[in-house]
Amino acid sequence: MELTPITPPEGLEKHDDRWRQTHLGRLLGHAMRRFDERVLYLMAGNEGVPLALANLAARDQISAAHVHITRHLALEGSRLTDLAQAAGMSKQAMGDLVDQCTAWGLVRREADTADARVRRVVFTPVGLAWLQAFKDAVAQAEAEFRAAVGKDVATVVALGLEAYAS
Repeated sequence: MELTPITPPEGLEKHDDRWRQTHLGRLLGHAMRRFDERVLYLMAGNEGVPLALANLAARDQISAAHVHITRHLALEGSRLTDLAQAAGMSKQAMGDLVDQCTAWGLVRREADTADARVRRVVFTPVGLAWLQAFKDAVAQAEAEFRAAVGKDVATVVALGLEAYAS
């Protein structure tokens, strides 16, 4: 059986597919991964982070996925469904992350004061120290970004991303 070669549609010339490596979505994805990796690296070196968590972060056991909890968990606590929705994850995937973070002492589940049938995820004191380390690391990573691209470009990028995301 002989295979018929597939001819690319007009506009997708074989010799010029650089656009696949340089389109905005791909660049945003690379930038976000780089930023999250830097934040986790800085958190691993933060003296306020308990040694066990710093070691997990340093050995890449804590990932950007775990940062979703740090980013989205309200200080007063959140229901699992609300936390999952804010992070853009399934309830099951968020539940798995919460279980890991519970085992590490970052969060705990407790009864919701408004509805005893519901459980809320709340930061523990260790989790609040982790949150402070996250805040410090984000501030440093943002400062490094401003230094790398210049203050004016960083401002335009931030304003553009804010406008695009809203």
